[in-house]
Amino acid sequence: MIDIALILGAYLAGSLSAAIITCRLMGLPDPRSQGSGNPGATNVMRVGGKKPAVITLAGDAIKGLLPVLLAQALEVSNQTLALTALAAFLGHLYPLFFGFKGGKGVATAFGALTALAWPVALCL
Repeated sequence: MIDIALILGAYLAGSLSAAIITCRLMGLPDPRSQGSGNPGATNVMRVGGKKPAVITLAGDAIKGLLPVLLAQALEVSNQTLALTALAAFLGHLYPLFFGFKGGKGVATAFGALTALAWPVALCL
């Protein structure tokens, strides 16, 4: 039961768009309607500059990192760890809260990979 909750929670965390939330909080235009239309850090830089882009990048990475760290702390199986990471990534790509139209998932995947195997993540 805890495995299902972790995986579902990771998907929901991934569904939170750091780009859209950051732009709303900073009074910037919706990144989906400006620049490339992609809700990601690069487009947020086009729309609002470096500071909101860095916040977006960190937020996207953290939503991949934290669910996997929680799963590790709960000592779940390797299969559940992998599915938790995948769920956070898929949540970013297909977010429940934003019409299943998300970003590319690079930062979220990097965050999940950092939790799973940080030496590998550092090589990227």
